[in-house]
Amino acid sequence: MPQLDKTNINAGTAGDHLANERTFLAWIRTSIGIMGFGFVVVKFSLFVKQIAIVLGAKPTGPQTGYSHVIGIVLVALGGITIGFAYFRYINTKKQLNNGVYYHSTIFIKFVTVLIVMVCVSLLWYLLKTT
Repeated sequence: MPQLDKTNINAGTAGDHLANERTFLAWIRTSIGIMGFGFVVVKFSLFVKQIAIVLGAKPTGPQTGYSHVIGIVLVALGGITIGFAYFRYINTKKQLNNGVYYHSTIFIKFVTVLIVMVCVSLLWYLLKTT
């Protein structure tokens, strides 16, 4: 059975650090996508109102839709994702430098739960308004 070279175990290799950076950049792209979707949801609501006005529909009082709230929540979720991704990146970098890596799925579980909650609220809203 081959023996492990213990000199390479103490600190992460360049490949480990590059993989950590690629993971961080993937989370950044994900958060930008979430924020972009939130922006589109808010602006589409405004677009629909403007089209209604141009077509001569009369305003029906205060806004009763929740699309602006859902859009703002999505933008906030994207910002939260960026924050957590940064802290995870820094924590993984420290672990790699110390030669110890502890896999954690807390961040992934947290973001998954938030996105599922937003998905359920979007489904509820769409079913309610159609």
